[in-house]
Amino acid sequence: MISRIFYMVFVLVMAAVMITLFVSNRQEVQLILDPFDSKDPAFALAMPFFYFMFSFLFIGTLIGGFAAWFGQGKWRRVARQRTQEAMRWKSEAERLTKERDANVIERKQLALAE
Repeated sequence: MISRIFYMVFVLVMAAVMITLFVSNRQEVQLILDPFDSKDPAFALAMPFFYFMFSFLFIGTLIGGFAAWFGQGKWRRVARQRTQEAMRWKSEAERLTKERDANVIERKQLALAE
């Protein structure tokens, strides 16, 4: 419970910092993607700086999410294999239980027949 409160406080502080940065960086900037000619670029974007900040934050979050997803692929595969193995053992246990029950019933019937 306390860790959740700390997490919420952390998120609120980070949100306040980000909102402050976004509001204070409203001036128009130009992103030039032509390293050879900065005076007359082939491709350039002009928009408020906080748009660039927000887009880079979003792209970084996506890249981090994909990196975490691919990094955990080994463990998802192991979990899937172990689940399949557990299902095989469960079906084997159910089959053996049915065989045992059938043998018990058969023995009772033989004992009654004698």
